[in-house]
Amino acid sequence: MLTLLTRPVVGVVWTALLIGFGVGFGYRSARGSLPRKLEVTRGGDGKFRLLVIANETVQGEELLNEIRERCRDRRCEVMVVTPALASSRASHWASDIDEAIELARQRMELSLIEIKQLGLKAKGEIGDSDPNVAIEDALRVFAADEILISTHPPDRSRWLEHGVVDKARETIDLPIAHVVVDLAVERTIP
Repeated sequence: MLTLLTRPVVGVVWTALLIGFGVGFGYRSARGSLPRKLEVTRGGDGKFRLLVIANETVQGEELLNEIRERCRDRRCEVMVVTPALASSRASHWASDIDEAIELARQRMELSLIEIKQLGLKAKGEIGDSDPNVAIEDALRVFAADEILISTHPPDRSRWLEHGVVDKARETIDLPIAHVVVDLAVERTIP
C-alpha cells in the first residue's frame, strides 16, 4: 500500500485534486455573498421608491406596465439597475465584460427614456453580473420601498433557474415583486 501511495502518478492525481479544490473554493469565496438578512433604510420623505432589476427584459412592455401601476397616484422615484452579464464564466473571470457593460447601458438608457415618458422620475446604473449582489449594491445608495425583479419566462430564465427572486425574498426585508416579460410574444404583437 505504501508503495502505491509513493508512485508519481498518485502524487500527480492528489496534486490535481488539491489544486482543483483550492480553485473552486477560491472562486466561491471571491464572489462574495449577501448577508443572511440585508438591512435596508427607507426614504421617509413621502416618496415611493421603486428599485427595478432587469437586464434583457428592461424595455419590456409588461415591465413598463408594472412600473406604471406601482407608481400610479404616488410621488414616485424609480431606479433601474441593469446587471452586466458576461457571455460566459471565462469572460467574467478574465474581466472581459466591456461589451456586456455597454449593451446593458444601452438597454438601461432606452428604458429610462420610456419610464420618463410615463411622467416618472427615473435614474439608472449598471449593476454587478450577479443580480442579487446588484440589488445589495443598489440598496446602499437608493432607499427603496419596493423591489421589482423582471425576468424572462421560466423556461428561458437563467435568473429563475439560479433562484434570484427567491434569494432576494429570503435576504431582503422589503416587498419584492416579480414580473415575467416575454419579449418573443411582445415582438409578435402589432
